[in-house]
Amino acid sequence: MSRQPSRGRRTSRSSRPKRYGGTRKATLEERFANDVRAMDERARTRFSREPLPMGIPAGSEEPRSFSFEWALSPVSLSAEEKVAEVVVRRGEFGWVEDERLEEIETFVEQHAMSLEQALSLRSALLQQKTVYSHGKLKSKAGKMAAHYRAGSTIIELSKDNDFPPMNVFRAVLEANGWSKNKIKESLRAPSSMKERERKEFEAAEAADRVTNVDQTETHERADLFEEILADWFEAQGVRIRRQPEMVKEQQKEHGRPIRTPDILFLDHVTINGSPVAWIDAKHFYGADVDFQRKKTKKQMTRYMDEWGSGAIVYRHGFSENLFIPGVSMLDAGPLDLTKLDSPE
Repeated sequence: MSRQPSRGRRTSRSSRPKRYGGTRKATLEERFANDVRAMDERARTRFSREPLPMGIPAGSEEPRSFSFEWALSPVSLSAEEKVAEVVVRRGEFGWVEDERLEEIETFVEQHAMSLEQALSLRSALLQQKTVYSHGKLKSKAGKMAAHYRAGSTIIELSKDNDFPPMNVFRAVLEANGWSKNKIKESLRAPSSMKERERKEFEAAEAADRVTNVDQTETHERADLFEEILADWFEAQGVRIRRQPEMVKEQQKEHGRPIRTPDILFLDHVTINGSPVAWIDAKHFYGADVDFQRKKTKKQMTRYMDEWGSGAIVYRHGFSENLFIPGVSMLDAGPLDLTKLDSPE
């Protein structure tokens, strides 16, 4: 007589804890091996294609060949997973306070990650959390707006509902009848708001490192990192085209930038045995976080479609499990970052 399985013993897949990170790198390398070979060949033959790929000047000098061994120090997936559990707290979206910073620093010292890597990982996780919870935020906007009218502050609403302060502020204003254009214009000129909204904006902006309006410092440091990387390759004798030059050229020819990596090589470059036709500089840690990985892959695919295989150089290193077919992952080890680390 057959026995019926006990209902209580069944464990659905959805009830199991989700494994941290993406599909294991070894599995992806095997799955995409043919694609990688095709993109490598596309990079090697780009100077002989007709018509020439975008950004490669017609009649330019015969390309030379350069080969570099780039020492790498990727972060183990297990270390990243442990740190990820510590760096994000409910209702916390702003600058990390000193006491909390010391707590994180003490923890990461035991898990082979630097504080800078941990904080960059935190940013990636918060960005993902923000994007993936946007629908939930919209569904709660009316209720939050009612609490706001009753006297709750944006910071209180942010902490209670676990949404970034600036996103809460925008959602509350919209639920209170503000048009999207009015919100946009008001955020550009906070002095035009009434006193309460202006003070709430200032408090929300100060407590939000994810969706805050002013990203000037972040962009300036990213631009400087790109310059340092481009200068390094030129110092090795490699001929390159930089992003600003390509942006200007494509705006003139196409009316807008289309494909503009930070560096396009005009010579054959091989790094750690792989052909590299272009490089993008990322002034953050390359985390094995779903949203960041998908966003990066979408951008890099545009470059690979045009020139073949390339590389990313991450300012704060990267996860050992991070994989995008046709893209070599590099860290900033060989670069002199003195200018970047110096106080303004």
